[in-house]
Amino acid sequence: MTIYHFVGIKGSGMSALAQILHDMGLQVQGSDVDKRFFTQIALEESGIKILPFQKENIKPGMNIIVGNAFPDTHEEVEEAMKLGLPVVRYHRFLGDFMKQFTSVAVTGAHGKTSTTGLLSHVIKGAKPTAYLIGDGTGKGIAGAEYFAFEACEYRRHFLSYFPDYAIMTNIDFDHPDYFANVDDVFSAFQEMAWQVNKGIFACGDDEQLQKIQAKVPVVFYGFGDENDFQARNVVKTTEGTTFEVYVRNTYYNTFSIPTFGDHNILNALAVIALSHYEDLDAEIVKERLLSFEGVKRRFSEKTIGSQVIIDDYAHHPTEIRATIQAARQKYPDRNIIAVFQPHTFSRTQTFLNEFANSLNLADSVYLCEIFGSARENHGKLSIEDLANKIPGSKVISEEKMKSLQIHENSVIIFMGAGDIQKFQQAYEKTLL
Repeated sequence: MTIYHFVGIKGSGMSALAQILHDMGLQVQGSDVDKRFFTQIALEESGIKILPFQKENIKPGMNIIVGNAFPDTHEEVEEAMKLGLPVVRYHRFLGDFMKQFTSVAVTGAHGKTSTTGLLSHVIKGAKPTAYLIGDGTGKGIAGAEYFAFEACEYRRHFLSYFPDYAIMTNIDFDHPDYFANVDDVFSAFQEMAWQVNKGIFACGDDEQLQKIQAKVPVVFYGFGDENDFQARNVVKTTEGTTFEVYVRNTYYNTFSIPTFGDHNILNALAVIALSHYEDLDAEIVKERLLSFEGVKRRFSEKTIGSQVIIDDYAHHPTEIRATIQAARQKYPDRNIIAVFQPHTFSRTQTFLNEFANSLNLADSVYLCEIFGSARENHGKLSIEDLANKIPGSKVISEEKMKSLQIHENSVIIFMGAGDIQKFQQAYEKTLL
């Protein structure tokens, strides 16, 4: 049997894809750096072999799938080329793989992972569904009819995909190391839109998405009256959110979600619209929306003593704002404490004022050193530049986490896309 070898198997998309192929009965292994990542837990539970990088891992007869972060000069890729093995990039493999299903690409600047998780949870209540989520979760299933997957716009990787459907959650300027401005981001999404085969579900409240053109129907969802699928009469409580859905101004049904904030209503609306389009039973959709438990690193909560501690992937000003809004809905009578680690110098520099404005929505702000990549030229930028724009904020290190203990009966949100978890772990150790 052919072995599929993943170069960089601990990457979030790579680990998810490895799990899917493993579930489908294929032989899978991979290699990566020695550092421990949360994505490898599921790989280990599946019994998928993870090796340290070395060219000796590459053997004749293998199929090689390479993570997007690794150059052709990587020793394993070079060895595979030398042996004349099939070598394919992650996004190219995925583009071919999805052709055997009714595929749904979930894309957007924000909300991709949460929406893909929700979509796969809802559809699999009605039909056998395989899925690939950007939190490192993937599931293959025999006889799957649908394939829900996260499609990333970074470096225009999603242009390798020609899905049946696309959900587009929003267009926002991010990845300033690659995109020039929001128009450049829009052009990538517009190019993606031409590649969709059956239909696009786009958030009509998003100014950029209103301009999207396609050769297939574009169905808009949102809060505004002009949307095809509209959320009305929203009721927000500390338990979750309930809203009515109108399809082209006609009442369709009432749905409840156990999550918080407007962004989660929009994510649910996208899933409801696609389910309606595919004639899935509304009662199944209602039940599945209610039973969704979320995805990793998106508003993941635990209570320790009098404090609620939340881990969230928010790393863009729009996401920070949404996360703080959600915490205020669920915990209206508690102080919200933001502990934020900026991710990349280029993003921090580009959105310095926007980060300050979003973080100012919290009651107290703590900042961790910028998590930058070795490739970046960071000039003179430092975390102090952000701290100076947020009155009363403090720069905090792993050694000083104990100072968070003063915030009794508060909600502490650890936010970031780097290694913010090490700060959370350091803090939790002070509580033991």
